[in-house]
Amino acid sequence: MSRLLPSFALATVGVLSLAACGGSATTTDSKSSHIKVTLTSSGDCTYSATSVPAGPITFDISNTGAPGLSEFEVMTGERIIGERENVAPGLPAATFTLTLDGGAYTLYCPGANTEKTTLTVTGKAAAKASGSAADLLAQGAAEYQTYVQAQVDGMVTAVGRLHEAVESGDLAAAQRAYGEARPFYEKIESDVEGFLLPGAAAGDNAANLDYLIDMRASNLDPAVGWTGFHAVERDLFEKKAITEQTKTYAHDLDTNVQKLATVAKTLTFKPEDLANGAAGLLEEVQKNKVTGEEEAFSHLDLVDLASNVEGAQQAFEALKPGLAKINPTLSTQIDQRFGRVQSLLDSLRSRTAIGGYVTYTATVRAAEADRISQAVQALQDPLSQIAEKVATA
Repeated sequence: MSRLLPSFALATVGVLSLAACGGSATTTDSKSSHIKVTLTSSGDCTYSATSVPAGPITFDISNTGAPGLSEFEVMTGERIIGERENVAPGLPAATFTLTLDGGAYTLYCPGANTEKTTLTVTGKAAAKASGSAADLLAQGAAEYQTYVQAQVDGMVTAVGRLHEAVESGDLAAAQRAYGEARPFYEKIESDVEGFLLPGAAAGDNAANLDYLIDMRASNLDPAVGWTGFHAVERDLFEKKAITEQTKTYAHDLDTNVQKLATVAKTLTFKPEDLANGAAGLLEEVQKNKVTGEEEAFSHLDLVDLASNVEGAQQAFEALKPGLAKINPTLSTQIDQRFGRVQSLLDSLRSRTAIGGYVTYTATVRAAEADRISQAVQALQDPLSQIAEKVATA
C-alpha cells in the first residue's frame, strides 16, 4: 500500500488524537504508552517496544537518515487504523495516538528491511463484532466516512506543499511534491468526483471540481482548458520548467482542493456506496492506469494505481464484518485476491523513484500491464457482487 503524506484511516478502535507535532521529544502521559519508531539509514524500522498494555498508545515516528523510507502504519488485519507519511530525513518527528484493545496488530514500514512487525497489546480483549449484518454494514460505512475525510485533509496538506514547491521554483522539489500529493485523490476518487460548484449547470466543466482537479489530455474541454494536477504535471515532467502559468495552475489546484474539502464534509455513505465505489476504483485501474493514460507526462501511473487499489480495499475492509455474516466464502475470496494484487504491486516498488514505485515507462508497461490487468480483473469479478448483497442485507 502506497501512501505519501499525512493521512489517517480509523477503524473501530477509539482514536484520541491524530496530529503532527514538531521536535524530537515527546512528553509521556502516565495514562498512555509511548512507542518510538525510528526509520534508520541502514533501512531498518526500529521500535522501542513491541508489547504494551491496552489503552492509549502514542507512536512517535522519526527518520534519522533513511531517504527510501518515509511511512509508518498500524494495521489490524489489512485495515489501516493509523498512519503517518512523508516522514523524511531532517523533518520534525511525527506522532499519532490510538486507543487499542488487547490483541495482535501489525506495525508496517513499507520498504524497510523488515516491513512488518507484530505489536502485542495485552489486557482487555478487543470487542467482537456483534449485531445483525445490517448493523455491521452501517457501522462500517460510518467508519469509512472518517477514512475519506482523512484522505481529503491529507490532500489539502499535500497540495499546499506542492503549491509552495512550485512557487519556490525548485523543479526537483515540485516533482517530488507532485508524487506525494497524487495518492490522496486517487484513493477516494469515486467518492468525491461529480461535485459542481453552487449555481453551476450539469456538464459545465468550469464548475466541475473533478475536472478542475483531475482533468486529463484525453478529456480536455477546450472551453475550459488545462487545469489541475495534470496541468502541473505536464509542466514539471514534460516541459521540465516552472513558469508563471505553472504557478497559476498550482494556485488554482490548491484553491479547488480546498473547495472540495469544504464540500466533502457533507458526505455520508450507505454500505452500497462503498461497494460501488470500490468497484469504480478498480474500473479506473483498468481504464486509465494500466494503459498509462493517467500520468502521461510523469509516468507515475503505478502510484495512482496502487492508490486506487488501496482505496478499494479500505472500502471492502469497512464492509467485511457485515459481508462475512452474509457470505463468508465471498468475503474470503475477495480478501485473497486483494492479497494477490498487492503482492504484484509490492514487486514494483522502488525506494528511489518518485512516489515509491518504478516509473511506468513503455518498457515497464509492456512487461507488466497484462499481469496487472489480469490480477485486477480476478479481483473485480467477486468484488462486483457485493453491492447488491449489502444493499439488501
